[in-house]
Amino acid sequence: MEVTAESNSWRDELASLVGDTGIRLNGDSIAVSAKPSSAAAEEEEETAESLKDQIKGFAKAWGELAVELGRGCRDVVRQTILTDDSYIVKKTKGPLAEVSEKLRFLNEFLPEDRDPVHVWPVIFFVFIVALAVLSVNSKHDGSISTVKRVSIHPPSGVRILLPDGRYIAYHEIGVPADKARFSVIVPHGFLSSRFAGILGIKVSLLEEFGVRLISYDLPGFGESDPHSNRSLNSSALDMSHLAVSVGINGKFWVLGYSSGSLHAWAALKYIPDKIAGAAMLAPLVNPYDSSMTREEISSTWRNWTRRRRSLFYLARKFPKFLNYFYSRTFLSGKHGQIDKWLSLSLGKKDKDLVETSAFEKIWQRDVEESVRQNNPKPFIEEAMLQVSNWGFNLVDLQVQRKCPKKGIFPWLNFMYTQPECELTGYLGPIHIWQGMDDTVVPPSMTDYVARVLPTANVHRLPGEGHFSYFSLCNECHRKIFSTVFGSPQGMLYTVDNNNTVSKDDEAEETLFQTM
Repeated sequence: MEVTAESNSWRDELASLVGDTGIRLNGDSIAVSAKPSSAAAEEEEETAESLKDQIKGFAKAWGELAVELGRGCRDVVRQTILTDDSYIVKKTKGPLAEVSEKLRFLNEFLPEDRDPVHVWPVIFFVFIVALAVLSVNSKHDGSISTVKRVSIHPPSGVRILLPDGRYIAYHEIGVPADKARFSVIVPHGFLSSRFAGILGIKVSLLEEFGVRLISYDLPGFGESDPHSNRSLNSSALDMSHLAVSVGINGKFWVLGYSSGSLHAWAALKYIPDKIAGAAMLAPLVNPYDSSMTREEISSTWRNWTRRRRSLFYLARKFPKFLNYFYSRTFLSGKHGQIDKWLSLSLGKKDKDLVETSAFEKIWQRDVEESVRQNNPKPFIEEAMLQVSNWGFNLVDLQVQRKCPKKGIFPWLNFMYTQPECELTGYLGPIHIWQGMDDTVVPPSMTDYVARVLPTANVHRLPGEGHFSYFSLCNECHRKIFSTVFGSPQGMLYTVDNNNTVSKDDEAEETLFQTM
């Protein structure tokens, strides 16, 4: 019995060392007992789970290695760069201590059981990750949104040949030439075309006042040929040739809006005998004009954005650099907002107007025609004309009495004839409308014009901006026409070989015959 007990204990000890192999020792015979099927299934499951555990262990090991590597790098940085003798520590220790002292109050918002040294790096890391996510999302949204491209339409303008061989394109609306009571020529402004005219003017209003409205493309804009030597003098001559070519008999009115007023001023200077009058809407003048006072200059420049002031400076000093800015805005082949393309700062009333679909539609079509030739040179030339020497000053348009100079010959003429004095300057009417909230052409410019041209009729518009009164406002257009042309009398009509009468004259004649 003792031997059997010893043998059993020996077998148990051996089994505990090697595990249960399924082999049973019964006396001298060896028997192999089969494991139950459930045990085999459990073993396969343990094998599968062990593969997952190996993968998890592998990943965990790599994570521990990365952590250790980070700690090692941290220790290296502490021992080499962040020592008290380090150059970087010496230069940044003072400023960082001051910043840390100023931001110490933020620690009050942390839980009391949290160490700020560990918490703030975590917050900073989360903040960087959030910014990265927002940046990726914004880029993704931007890629989805479609940007409207500039479309180049088929040529549609009527072109006339100028004496120097150039062609100029124009657009005409209103009453026909033989029925026009008033003819108005409109030179457009920067980044515009012949389609601008009076923005949103109704044909019915033109017919009511008997107005023939003609607008044209400046050289290099739209469908007009470029001019190799542009100036305000040549601009006035182009306007004169246009008037003759379209059959304007006698004088015509000129309307200048914003930067288009440059060419209207030039017409008053160089072809005054052909101008019946001038209507100026927020007229731009040379911001570098030497006859402006210090206060007028300061008030003007203060209303402009920094980018626009820089563009004016480049146009005056380094005009070739404008090509870089133009090619990235309105010459990029894409549409954009008017305040962005022209670097404008608009008031609330102007912003509300330019964001309407009606204004956007007209503006985009006007820009597409303006950049038709995709040539930056005409725009650079136009920008240079705004800030360079015009060849005259607005003071030259002031009405003055010019008498013969004193001398021996004038004295002899005085003995026999009465000396005659003549009036110089522009003698016709000048009307100016200025929005008092205009930040594109500030009211200080109109104050300057009113000072040097005291005979000009200035109409100040409280609460109005640069676009709000002059664009898409039928009632405003009616007030302007009533001021300039008087009461509406309709168009003229032709009877008996070029004899023209109005509708009112016809009514009076019919009434007289019935009596």
